[in-house]
Amino acid sequence: MVKSHICGIDQTLVDIEAPVNDAFLAKFDLLKGTSSLVDDTQAEAIYDSLMADDLISHEFAGGTIGNTLHNYSVLSDDRSVLFGVISDPIRAKGYAYKYLCNTSSKVDLDILQPVSGPIGRCFTLISEDGERTFAFNRGMANALTSENIDKDIVASASALIISAYLMRGGEGDTIEEATMTAVRYANESGTPVVLSLGTKQIIAQDPAWWLNFIDKHITVVAMNEDEAETLTGESDPLMASKKALEVADLVLLTAGAEGLYLSGYCDNSVKRITSNPLKTASVSDFNQYEFSRAMRKQDCIDPLMVFSHIEPYMGGPSSIKNTNGAGDGALSALLHDMAANHYHQQYFPKSSKHVQSALCYSSFAQVCKYSNRVSFEMLNQHSPRLSKGLPEKEDSLEEAYWEQ
Repeated sequence: MVKSHICGIDQTLVDIEAPVNDAFLAKFDLLKGTSSLVDDTQAEAIYDSLMADDLISHEFAGGTIGNTLHNYSVLSDDRSVLFGVISDPIRAKGYAYKYLCNTSSKVDLDILQPVSGPIGRCFTLISEDGERTFAFNRGMANALTSENIDKDIVASASALIISAYLMRGGEGDTIEEATMTAVRYANESGTPVVLSLGTKQIIAQDPAWWLNFIDKHITVVAMNEDEAETLTGESDPLMASKKALEVADLVLLTAGAEGLYLSGYCDNSVKRITSNPLKTASVSDFNQYEFSRAMRKQDCIDPLMVFSHIEPYMGGPSSIKNTNGAGDGALSALLHDMAANHYHQQYFPKSSKHVQSALCYSSFAQVCKYSNRVSFEMLNQHSPRLSKGLPEKEDSLEEAYWEQ
């Protein structure tokens, strides 16, 4: 029986959010408005203090790849596989317990590597003036080893998803080596490797290194406008996408209030002209061929760059509580389309859709709309993880949105 799945590697962690006053921050030597690393002892002390005063407002499973896999499985109602660590034993109401409780049952956690300490914890401490202070404790989240990367799972996957966080571990961490092992398996088998940049601070340390890494190993890059500028030196989203396409095959760029861009390649012989109004910015008529399907550049005889853009769904939510997870949501929709293409290719190999080898089942324009819709759903809720799939029929929007 033909089946499909995606897989990913993540630092398993729990996000903990709480309102605090300045005295609380001073008590734990946390500088207001900054991000700090804290050791296990300090993390336990912070957590115990928050619990004692009943301050925790939200506590949910986190990690950019963990969030993306969860959202993919909710959207697709299909299997995804997470490589990472989990505390052993699992204590009721503990961090690992909370992680399991807040992850879709479609996410396969059976191969998580057991560790004898806590998983990661990220505290978001919100002051009375709205300023956010972050305290991150790695725990044993970076203890994943190469021995726990299953080659067959990676080789048979529709995609392997990694993040920039995994490639900058500390002394004694093994997760970077494990990540490179998985990337090697994917490159050898032809499994697309998807990189979520995650934070501009890591990219800013050595943009040239990242461009070289993407050129050698990565198929799809997902990033926001700040990360794109840090990577490419281009502040314009279209020009940043164009620069990124020199080293990647497909680029998903979320640009806040400006909307979302999807850029890539198709072969000139199979390009499809859009029926949507043409758009001109730094590239003239840049969406002209957005009805085409994305392909790897190496699979094109005569490669053509294709760009598509969409403004925020319904203008964006009327009230945004938290932007955390919007980009991960957009990526999960793209991954769903890539997995659908991989499944269809296995089930109907002689279909006309697979005369040319494509990365996506749908066109650039249609994937843009899907990713955009999921991003809206993430912004409309106070969690980086979907609690349910999208409605089968939209009550608040004319069908023309999907029919375009």
